Amino acid sequence: MERHSEFGKFTAKAGHGRELLNILLEAAEEMKKVPDCRCYIVGMDKEEPDSVYVFEVWENEEAHQASLSLDSVKNMIKNAMPIIDGMINFPDMVIYGGKAGL
Repeated sequence: MERHSEFGKFTAKAGHGRELLNILLEAAEEMKKVPDCRCYIVGMDKEEPDSVYVFEVWENEEAHQASLSLDSVKNMIKNAMPIIDGMINFPDMVIYGGKAGL
């Protein structure tokens, strides 16, 4: 079965990388409650302390779009936006298989 993915790089304003990381880790905890979210991984590059990467896998694109209407996600976005300096969305992949778990 094909699944939808999202992969992005969020750049925080100088000195706010850890704050943004914590917000996105909270989002990852919330995604554990969303059955159609198959994977939500948050990481950082040691060489870029103000950049946070997020890789998501969803049952389908509609499930991802629906997640954006959750109150917890809206609050996370509201808290993150003032410290985000830029975003890059990498091409979405259609996922055909693999493994995710931490």
